[in-house]
Amino acid sequence: MTPFGEAVRRLRRQKGVSQKQMAAAIGVSPAYLSALEHGKRGAPSFEFLQRVAGYFNVIWDDADALFGLAALSDPKVVLDTSGLPATHTAFANRLAGRIRSLSGETIRILEDVLEKARFPDKEL
Repeated sequence: MTPFGEAVRRLRRQKGVSQKQMAAAIGVSPAYLSALEHGKRGAPSFEFLQRVAGYFNVIWDDADALFGLAALSDPKVVLDTSGLPATHTAFANRLAGRIRSLSGETIRILEDVLEKARFPDKEL
């Protein structure tokens, strides 16, 4: 499952609608919606995101957060390390080889490291 798929499922359940009902309302097939929720499809289009936000009457800030989740939800990530030092390439490959075995706690630790690298002067 992807972060976006998880969010859509949560919104759909809060509204009390099935995948079939939601799919019909936003103009996609139930199979597509199911694949999206289960992380078997790539990141959705902007048009699709707008239809989802409209369907759930999501306010601007929440829609922005939903769109951000969609950007982080491509289940088949490709990292281009060409032109980077060999250590970067090795790290990317090690991560790819071990991602399935990392615990939730390890993922949280790595996310914290990435945030600190993004904002080195900010106290997190």
